[in-house]
Amino acid sequence: MTVGGVNEFVIRCANVNGTGSASANNLLAKAFYRMGLPIAAKNMFPSNIQGLPTWFEVRVSEAGHTGRRGSMDLVVAMNPQSFREDVAGVCAGGYVLYDSTKPLPSKMKRDDVRFLGLPFIEMVQEHKDQRIRLLMKNIAYVGALSALLQIDMEVVTTLVGEQFKGKAKLIEPNVAALEAGHEAALEAFDCPLPIRAERREAIGEKILVTGNDAAALGCVYAGATVAAWYPITPSTSLAEGFEKYCEKFRMEEESGRNRFAVVQVEDELAAIGVVIGAAWNGARAFTATSGPGVSLMGEFIGLAYYAEIPVVLFDIQRAGPSTGMPTRTQQGDVLAAAWASHGDTKHVLLFPSTPTECFEFAVIAFDLAERLQTPVFVMSDLDLGMNTWLSEPFAWDENYRPDRGKVLGYDALEAGKPFYRYLDVDGDGIPYRTLPGTHPSRGAWFARGSGHDKYGLYTEDHDKYQENVDRLLKKFATAATLVPESIVEANPGSDAAVLYFGTTTEPMREALEGLAARGIALDALRLRAFPFSAKTFQFIEAHETVFVIEQNRDAQLRTLLLAECGFAPEKLVSILHYGGMPVTADFLVETILAHRAPDTSLPSAEAAS
Repeated sequence: MTVGGVNEFVIRCANVNGTGSASANNLLAKAFYRMGLPIAAKNMFPSNIQGLPTWFEVRVSEAGHTGRRGSMDLVVAMNPQSFREDVAGVCAGGYVLYDSTKPLPSKMKRDDVRFLGLPFIEMVQEHKDQRIRLLMKNIAYVGALSALLQIDMEVVTTLVGEQFKGKAKLIEPNVAALEAGHEAALEAFDCPLPIRAERREAIGEKILVTGNDAAALGCVYAGATVAAWYPITPSTSLAEGFEKYCEKFRMEEESGRNRFAVVQVEDELAAIGVVIGAAWNGARAFTATSGPGVSLMGEFIGLAYYAEIPVVLFDIQRAGPSTGMPTRTQQGDVLAAAWASHGDTKHVLLFPSTPTECFEFAVIAFDLAERLQTPVFVMSDLDLGMNTWLSEPFAWDENYRPDRGKVLGYDALEAGKPFYRYLDVDGDGIPYRTLPGTHPSRGAWFARGSGHDKYGLYTEDHDKYQENVDRLLKKFATAATLVPESIVEANPGSDAAVLYFGTTTEPMREALEGLAARGIALDALRLRAFPFSAKTFQFIEAHETVFVIEQNRDAQLRTLLLAECGFAPEKLVSILHYGGMPVTADFLVETILAHRAPDTSLPSAEAAS
């Protein structure tokens, strides 16, 4: 990878966790955004309170690439523990900005990288408190980057004022540290560097938002009124976001009373229990959790599936198993969610890839849960949920009305319409239900987690049991016609293709460009839901080889595809990334190249130009 240029570069800030670097790094990312430049920001931090390495990557791409590229053009190397690793990740011809307060040993350097040393600690010596010095050192390197990368200082100082609004005593020292770093860089180096920022109007009305915040807002718009949760990284901010938005949008104006309930319970099992009870009573209810929470919820998820209660679960996936790495990302819960609970179960999964889809799929999840009367999982991950993404503003149809599914109301029951809770009247596997209190004497039913027949009566008769679970399978087939359709995102007519989902999407799009430049053109399909649609099966059938890209060790999506579609295993080739960091375009290009020799019949990008 060659070093970037104007409005096309990647910066990595390498720090020690617990030194207050996050606010400085966010300041840097927002400055590029305020200059009208598309950005992607990735905060990769450890799960301990302080002491371990933490990294913050900012990608500026006028071309619109918002996934991780892989290599860096400039590293701000502030952590001695990770210094060698950080320097190793820099492109040939790239740059390393470091604190030269202490001399840097020559063995730590690379001949093909330019080292830019500034005495950041010396710049902030007037602060006697060591912790304050560390904080100000971070602001000082943002100032130095402003000179090196031609970031508008007025924009940065304005952001400092906004960050410390109402705390005037903090603004002055932060601006002073910012200016010290800026002036030092101007005096020491030829500024700006070849990699630099120039103002553009390249983002339009796009916003910066996390996937968790987008999903939380989507729950409010969907009409959710009950959330039950137990704190767990990386889903906590979703529940907190829902409460924040409810306090803004779900308060009775006259009385000031809440029109919502957010319950922080004693564990994940209690959380899903509250959600099931609320949903049985007719509320739109959800929980937000991660892999360990899904494991604990297993028995109650099976109850909701078998008793046919519409609940929504947001699984913000992290690295497992067990406690795993709580602050690292994976797509490792695919099978755990698809087949959650014991016995024969199959659950609807939605795979958002952007904050916009987190917002939209939240609404879709509640509609599907009620229409299908079943649990629905929204399968986000830490990268999407907790990182800040550049997103189109969310659109909303004011004519939207919640799809409550097959609910018999008072008039139908009063007119004597026959009601049997688990009877398939329409042939789609979905029975009718009533909400408690709808009618004083008709429509009551038991939500049985034990064996029951189509009338809702207890049974252990094998034929009646089998008839009921076969109907649940028919309902799952109906779900395949209702979930968000897969999207063909590249279709050059190749005999080989890639199939991917979730946060693999952005780096995969860039990787497809890189592969095409090397003479390898691939068809591409982005999966958005399980059960899989006919379109997904047809896409796989049409290709000799399909690379299945996923961020887990055991090829869970490939396993699910083979279980559902029956293709020859050699047709689906796994490309796996599971170290906990978000996947990069460089990794995808290199790994696919290793599997497939260049097609010399296709022109390369250089030949075409």
